[in-house]
Amino acid sequence: MKKSLKYFGLLVLVITASIFIASRNNNYFEIAKNLDIFAALYKELNTYYVDEVEPSKLIKKGVDAMLESLDPYTNYITEDEIEDFRFQSTGKYGGIGASIRKSGDYVVISEPYEGFAAFKAGLRSGDMIYEIDSKSIKGKSTDDISKLLKGQPGTEIKLTIKKIGKSDSELIVFKREEIKINSVPYSSIVGNDIAYVKLTQFTDNCSQDVHKALTKLTEKNKLKGIILDLRGNPGGLLTEAVNVTNLFINKNTLVVSTKGKVEEWNKRYNALNIPFNADIPLIVLVNSGSASASEIVSGAIQDLDRGVVIGQRTFGKGLVQTTRNLSYGTQLKVTTAHYYTPSGRCIQAINYAERNEDGSVAKIPDSLKNSFKTINQRIVTDGGGVEPDVVTESPKFQNIVNSLLSKGLIFDYATEYFLKHPEISVAADFKLSEQDFNDFLLFLKNKEYDYVTKTEDALKSFEKMAEKESYYASLKPNIEELRQKINQDKEQEVIKHKAIITSYLTEEIVSRYYYQKGRIENSLNNDPDVVKAIELFNNIESYTKILNPSK
Repeated sequence: MKKSLKYFGLLVLVITASIFIASRNNNYFEIAKNLDIFAALYKELNTYYVDEVEPSKLIKKGVDAMLESLDPYTNYITEDEIEDFRFQSTGKYGGIGASIRKSGDYVVISEPYEGFAAFKAGLRSGDMIYEIDSKSIKGKSTDDISKLLKGQPGTEIKLTIKKIGKSDSELIVFKREEIKINSVPYSSIVGNDIAYVKLTQFTDNCSQDVHKALTKLTEKNKLKGIILDLRGNPGGLLTEAVNVTNLFINKNTLVVSTKGKVEEWNKRYNALNIPFNADIPLIVLVNSGSASASEIVSGAIQDLDRGVVIGQRTFGKGLVQTTRNLSYGTQLKVTTAHYYTPSGRCIQAINYAERNEDGSVAKIPDSLKNSFKTINQRIVTDGGGVEPDVVTESPKFQNIVNSLLSKGLIFDYATEYFLKHPEISVAADFKLSEQDFNDFLLFLKNKEYDYVTKTEDALKSFEKMAEKESYYASLKPNIEELRQKINQDKEQEVIKHKAIITSYLTEEIVSRYYYQKGRIENSLNNDPDVVKAIELFNNIESYTKILNPSK
């Protein structure tokens, strides 16, 4: 009861503070009234509800439901979640330095981060975790297990592990470390004197990481072009997006501006530093997984006609979040503004302010999109992400590929391959042989990788309708024959999609020997976006024509 009254007291304080803030606008009465109703309702629930309620959980559910009506990026962060949130902005956390994935009732190491605690303790992809600090993790979710693995750097952790290729489990004891995920996991020279830099997230000082990578690549090479790969980069810090853009544009050039309800927070962000190089030809790679800060960079580069954007339309997140400290170590990450690229466009694709009757939100229709002009008077539009200057075809995920990946069969085969092959050729040169693929087909023989196709869904609907209209008895033989035919064809799906399955197998196998760097390096061999970028750099007239069609 005392605990409940404590939370009620906090509510009263929140109400008082909120009323004070509300007095600054015209919603004073409505805010005060509704907060009073909320506090009264909570008090009645806590006093009279038939079962004991947990105040923190009840309030958390109420807060989450309230924020859910706004947008997905406005979140209440509890004290327990602060560490995960901090990792998103800094790339740092205390832990073992490995990603994990579910495997039956337990989890396996999906990839140890090279050079960190798990790697140094001898853990490898495929090793199964049974216990953490002598407590079984059977049945626990990956999120729960991830929390158990994290902790203060220097603290000891005990893992009961069944290592790949071993029949018995063993106890491994080591210390957690501060893990710093490298925002630039790979950079190299591709083609003929072309720098390639992969940026995976916009965390603290990532612009310095990009600068270091480019500086190193210029030591022995006279660069004729730079490829900045932002595909799959979900974003991060706005200031770092400005700093990364600044590497390629002149000082004092506008990169992005923000506008929100609180006018004094509106701001224009200009390039503050001398660039790494403001003249060298530049290509930015994007896809549907490029969001937020990635779109600030690609949008600015496009608006300023500083470089060519290649790939697929970006995600379309034109919102800015600010973190506000609350009481008891909690925080609110709240959307406070829209951001605008140098041409004045906002690339936000979904209008969260106007919801449908069922509460759903929709993308901004083409009819409501506005046109803007780049420095060279090229037309660009708002309301739908960044449309690349050169659009390439997005990889088509077939059902069979999704099934093999989600069921972990490509991962498991790579583990088996690693046990049979002590070494392979260098990452860039490794290719899966015909015999290797045939071995994979044998590996699948007794594995479950079934999936439901759209044809099967349609057949089920047809079957139900036939039953409803009393045609099923006469049609049953035909339906069963068709179902059998579909199943037979599905057995050929792996062979039919051999090329894309081989590419996933190859990258997974390479990662066992050369980790994340090797995975990226090998993937560049058959990367259509990188191939297109190299082609453009080798035909500088075409590159120039894209940026300035009037020339």
